[in-house]
Amino acid sequence: KVIATREKFTDELRKRDFTVTDSSANFVFASHRTVPAKKIFTELRERGILVRYFNKPLIDNHLRISIGTDMEMDAVISALDDILSGRE
Repeated sequence: KVIATREKFTDELRKRDFTVTDSSANFVFASHRTVPAKKIFTELRERGILVRYFNKPLIDNHLRISIGTDMEMDAVISALDDILSGRE
């Protein structure tokens, strides 16, 4: 189930201009082509969605997003759609 959810989530991220590192784990490592990871991290947190952001060289524009249930991942995608479109 986690694999199927991760693959679906990865596909949805890529449709939204994210670069996603191939993963065999219960998380994905992703960066957006134009929106900084720190901005996405902050705005997701304001919506009650917690992801990992690392303020470290080479990975400071990436997010580590753990895979949850299908419903949780749909909520992440919905929040990302709002963030990427500039909606509050």
